[in-house]
Amino acid sequence: MAGEKILLIDDELHIIELLKYNLETNGYKVFYALNGKEGLKLAIEKKPDLILLDIMLPEMDGFDVCKELKKNESISNIPIIMLTAKSEEFDKILGLELGADDYITKPFSVRELLARVKVVLRRNSKEEKKNVVQIHDLKLDFDKHEVLKDGKKIELTLKEFELLKLLILNKGKVLTRDFLLDKVWGYEYYGETRTVDVHVRHLRQKIEDDDKNPRYIETVRGIGYKFKE
Repeated sequence: MAGEKILLIDDELHIIELLKYNLETNGYKVFYALNGKEGLKLAIEKKPDLILLDIMLPEMDGFDVCKELKKNESISNIPIIMLTAKSEEFDKILGLELGADDYITKPFSVRELLARVKVVLRRNSKEEKKNVVQIHDLKLDFDKHEVLKDGKKIELTLKEFELLKLLILNKGKVLTRDFLLDKVWGYEYYGETRTVDVHVRHLRQKIEDDDKNPRYIETVRGIGYKFKE
C-alpha cells in the first residue's frame, strides 16, 4: 500500500537521491539521514513504516544502529532492510541476528529493492494484524502484553498472559494440563498440573463476567481446557 513512510540511512548522497526519487515515484514518503545518530533521531521522531539502513556508516556503523533501534521499545517493531557493499555471509547473518528483516547487496537494481520493500511492508502489516486479537469484549495485544476488557486494561501476571495467549492461539482445541504446563512453565514444573488449575481460576476471575459460568475458558473434565470458539 503506497503512502508508507520510509527512512533511508546512508552516507552516500547519490544513493540517497536515487532511492528517494524511485521510492517517492512509487508513492512512498521518504526521509533520510547521512549518519547513524541522525538516523536514530529521525526514527524516533517520524516513526517510519520501514528503515533502509546502510552497514558502512561513519562513526556508528549499521550494526550498532540496528542494535539501538531494536533496544528502543517505541521503534523496535519497525522492519529494517540492511544495505551493504559486502557480500560475505558473516555480514548478512549478523544483520539478521540483530533483528534486520532483510538485506540487499550493493550494487542492486532499483526494481529488486522496490520488490523487497513491498514484501517486507506487506509481511509486517499482516504480522501487526495477527498480533492484535479481538474476541467479543476482550482485546489482546501480544506485542504490548496487554489485555483490555470493554476497553479497560486488565492486569495479568506474565504467566496468566502466556496461558491466555496459548489458549487463544489454539481456540477451539482441547489443551491438556501437561501441554499447558510444559509450554508456559517448562520442564521444572513437570507433573504439577495444579499450577495450571490455579492460574486458570485467576484468569477466569479477571476476564469472565461470571467466573462460575465461564464464557471463554471451558474445562474439559479429566483432560484440560479450551478457549471457546
